[in-house]
Amino acid sequence: MDIADLEHAAALIQQADLLIVAAGAGMGVDSGLPDFRGNDGFWQAYPALGRARMAFASIASPATFHEDPALAWGFYGHRLNLYRDTQPHSGFGLLKRWGERMQHGAAVFTSNVDGHFQKAGFDPQRILECHGSIHHLQCLTPCDGSIWPADGYTPQVDTVNCQLLNLAPTCPHCGALARPNILMFGDGGWIDSRAGAQEARLHALLHKASKPLVIEVGAGVAIPSVRHFGQSVIRHHNGRMIRINPREPEVASPQDVGLAANALTALSAIDALL
Repeated sequence: MDIADLEHAAALIQQADLLIVAAGAGMGVDSGLPDFRGNDGFWQAYPALGRARMAFASIASPATFHEDPALAWGFYGHRLNLYRDTQPHSGFGLLKRWGERMQHGAAVFTSNVDGHFQKAGFDPQRILECHGSIHHLQCLTPCDGSIWPADGYTPQVDTVNCQLLNLAPTCPHCGALARPNILMFGDGGWIDSRAGAQEARLHALLHKASKPLVIEVGAGVAIPSVRHFGQSVIRHHNGRMIRINPREPEVASPQDVGLAANALTALSAIDALL
């Protein structure tokens, strides 16, 4: 990272009136979470799925809940336990502190389903989880539009074989199998009302700001939901961007800045200048 780029990033933070953290899977890597980049990394995290040559898009699908609920819940149950047990790295706290200094505070747009921004103390009313949350459940059918917290459910998982050992959660309304309220691959049954309400709140906040700054962290180009959001803030809300990405840090305008680094490294380097 170039010192001039870091100084540019620090200057962007100092002039902004709203901080929007736009985070992809790379945000969690410094906390010790897998980012599922490519089959090799994915199968390293889930050897049983590697032995079965089962790609992420196959296991992360409602079809697997219908065909093999113990396998589907083995995968999502392991992730639920992992996200509950893992602490967000200190970069979350740096972002929160920077946002607290700004006129309109901080908000979050994330494709991550791990709930770590809530865990790190960000206002839950200012977080948009565009792919849903593993900490919330819905009916697999779905029988109605209900979404409920997963707090009361603790999965017991055979991690070697990626199998759920205890009973899977069920829908309190119809008794059918429950699933995480997460947008999966080939998913016509995801209930998006929670994410829709989050989106409405974030857009209302954006309309109040005159100088929003997007700090995009660990968002790749393979599934570009987070990148598209950041570009829309620049285009429609007079926004600027700091993009932190070890592999794809390029930005479209010299007014913005790209840093080729992991989240915690870049955030700590910027904080040292503030």
